[in-house]
Amino acid sequence: MKRIQGHIDIPLADSGIEQAQRLAERFMREARDGMRLDAIYSSDLQRAQQTAKPTADALGIVPQLVDSLRERAYGIFQGHDSHEIAQRYPDDYARWQTRDPGFAPAGGESVRAFYHRIVHAVGAIVAQHRGGRIACVTHGGVLDCIYRYAHGLALDAPRDYPLLNTSINTVDFDEDGKATVLAWADVAHLSGASEDDGLAKAGGAR
Repeated sequence: MKRIQGHIDIPLADSGIEQAQRLAERFMREARDGMRLDAIYSSDLQRAQQTAKPTADALGIVPQLVDSLRERAYGIFQGHDSHEIAQRYPDDYARWQTRDPGFAPAGGESVRAFYHRIVHAVGAIVAQHRGGRIACVTHGGVLDCIYRYAHGLALDAPRDYPLLNTSINTVDFDEDGKATVLAWADVAHLSGASEDDGLAKAGGAR
């Protein structure tokens, strides 16, 4: 059962470092084929920075760190798995399981506030690179927000799509800010399956 990291600034595991290198190798191959990135943006949490660094070094791009691309802040839930949360904070856990977009754990963000933070942050980045090709190296919860934005999904709708670690998720933004998912959860560059960046199914809401 996964622990919620949120804003806890943990480094990548060895497996994550290896996957980040494979990601860089893929972007290098694509660059040789004329699909070079124009810019790389990264959450300022070190696990995102460590994922971005091999690709940035390989392409000679200085990644721009953006704290608004951080994962959702989970407050008192951070560092605990869903079983521990249920035991320590039973009332908050029960509210969390209702999938209420307005619920925020003490010291954390609600889904609604998190969603608006991400949509605004990504929109501002995209506006600086009209017609360009950029990479945002970020977190599973951020990907969830972008997928919901592109598909017009309600914030309390259960997730039935993957959020895979070190995956490439390609989204096109038009001049009006409308987002279209072109490819999702692409892990062709990895040697094996990638872990879904979410809680265990039994854990309920993200």
